[in-house]
Amino acid sequence: MIDAPGRKKPRFPPEKEAIAAQAIAGALADLHVGPDDLCICGGASGGDLLFAEAALARSALLDIYIPFEEPTFLEKSVDFANKDWRARFFAAKARSALHVAPDELGPLQAGENPYERDNRWMLNSALRFGADKVDLVCLWNGESGDGPGGAKHMMEGVRSKGGRAVWLDTTKLWG
Repeated sequence: MIDAPGRKKPRFPPEKEAIAAQAIAGALADLHVGPDDLCICGGASGGDLLFAEAALARSALLDIYIPFEEPTFLEKSVDFANKDWRARFFAAKARSALHVAPDELGPLQAGENPYERDNRWMLNSALRFGADKVDLVCLWNGESGDGPGGAKHMMEGVRSKGGRAVWLDTTKLWG
């Protein structure tokens, strides 16, 4: 996700959004993503929505998977970032299929992390087409995140299941 205002250790500063958007769009172009492809993302402010916008710009089909009911998701993963992220979420949602974990998977089990569950859900949804069809585009600094279920978790999951990963290393992108 894009950094919240006042984040002590910057990870994805808002001023790097254009660089990230260009890198994601380039990765989708390199993968030849188009109208016959299904792109899957989580819908959070930052890399998820930049990915959604790039996929839609290439006329790909888009599925958005969120770990909470929409109002909770917006509060935790979109609205904190200010700017126009909420409007961008709704614009992407209007052109995609939205999957809401509590509606489709039921309540969280005791000890289950909602973000890890969302990652597994997205990955399993992609894997139904075969691991050879799974390409993860991952905007990431290579470190563990602020909590469970982040980019590292998804990278490990994709690699362990035989999918491919395009790592957009933010430590290099930011210069």
